[in-house]
Amino acid sequence: MTNNQKHILVVDDEVHLAKGIQYNLEQEGYRVTRVLDGASALKLLQNSDSSFHLVILDLMLPGMSGYVVCETLREVGNHVPVLILSARTLTEDRTRGFDVGANQYLTKPFELEELLSRVKSLLTLSAHRQSTVEQPFETESFEFSSAKIDFETHEVRVDGKPIRLTHLELKLLRYFVVNAGRVITRKELLENVWEMPGNVTTRAPDQFIRRLRKYFEPDPAVPRYFLTLRDSGYRFVSDGEDA
Repeated sequence: MTNNQKHILVVDDEVHLAKGIQYNLEQEGYRVTRVLDGASALKLLQNSDSSFHLVILDLMLPGMSGYVVCETLREVGNHVPVLILSARTLTEDRTRGFDVGANQYLTKPFELEELLSRVKSLLTLSAHRQSTVEQPFETESFEFSSAKIDFETHEVRVDGKPIRLTHLELKLLRYFVVNAGRVITRKELLENVWEMPGNVTTRAPDQFIRRLRKYFEPDPAVPRYFLTLRDSGYRFVSDGEDA
């Protein structure tokens, strides 16, 4: 697929910045549509006649925040790659962005070369994911220990009590379940769950695995199901490993 076949939606109310992004993306051969607010973005993304391969999304938008836009997309099953572009630099802003389903987070001001690199990376990873046949699930539900997960309805229960997982937590859990017993490297997780280049330096996998342990491990300090293998990666053991 060539660049001019890839359609990018830019959602930013800073008109001069959005126009600059549009110009540079078009110079790279991409097709670009630009809108100023979240409601307009959702309307386009939910229109069956519109096909987008990537969304570049500001967080501070009039009427509806970028967080809500991204979360709404994921709730209705739209998995178009989302690159958040925001002046918010706090760790909690980044974490919330990933929680609602963003693939990457780039802070303003930014270097044009980095933006173009991230766009290319997300489009490449997305195309690769679509061309790869997902490992089969015999069922959309899964049980281990005292946990029951329904990946279709997103319902999760531990000891019979409902647990609310974010989009990214559920995506990470599913990846572990599909690959149960296998050692998974940090690079693999970043590329297939976060849809980021595998060489990016980030603590995100460790942070999110700690969250899964808090939800599902009887003793998060002594994990039996979500294991970290030093210098190797991670492994999910559905029947538990002896403490």
